[in-house]
Amino acid sequence: MAEPGDNADVLPSHTALYLEPTYWNDRFAREEHYEWFKDYSHFRHLILANVKPTDRVLEVGCGNSQMGVEMFKDGICQITRTDLSPVAVKHMQERSAALGFEGIRHEVADMLDLPFEDGSFDVVIEKGTLDVLFIDSGDPWNPSEDVVKRVTKMLQETHRVLTPGGLFISIAFGQPHFRRPHFEAEGLSWSMKWATFGDSFHYFFYTLRKGTKEINQGPTSSIHTGGKFTFDLDHEFMDNEDFLLRSSIGDDD
Repeated sequence: MAEPGDNADVLPSHTALYLEPTYWNDRFAREEHYEWFKDYSHFRHLILANVKPTDRVLEVGCGNSQMGVEMFKDGICQITRTDLSPVAVKHMQERSAALGFEGIRHEVADMLDLPFEDGSFDVVIEKGTLDVLFIDSGDPWNPSEDVVKRVTKMLQETHRVLTPGGLFISIAFGQPHFRRPHFEAEGLSWSMKWATFGDSFHYFFYTLRKGTKEINQGPTSSIHTGGKFTFDLDHEFMDNEDFLLRSSIGDDD
């Protein structure tokens, strides 16, 4: 099992590889388990405060995380876990079957084009998956057109498969002032709330309830604004991959 700081052999040579399905298939073939942004125990209280046992839950970009399994242990038993990688899905299917967790479904799916009908889920949850879409975004105050397109598509698909009043949970590095323009873009009827978890460094636990934004309310702020992006380089609990994902350091070296 990979632990923070132990996964150097599967780190990409360039962060753009995080967007390549072949990278993930190769990685999941070699890596049994890795948790982005802390494990379930750190934000379990937030999950249980927002997700009911009767909710139909969709986890996108599950990878080899144990989050879905831990939610199932907490009595949230209608879970569909998806990933773009068939290797990850196969491994997770085998692991759930070995544990006897028959209520967890696993499917290969692209979060930009989800194979589910409108209003299929009460909760959609992702941990670190949306952050990957911001790789190579350039200036975070003014992300590239490609980044905006793929993030918008992912959020539109998430919004579509949620029931009226359904909840999108995003567990992320991305700070509220960067995420708000995307989360509250035109056509998305939710509004953004968040909590934090972690020790000396805080991760964000976003909750977006479908249908809670006032009619005709647009984005709170424009994506194209000025400013500087800062982050803590001296964080002893940040593992090497979290740092790569957050900073993209080394891409142009």
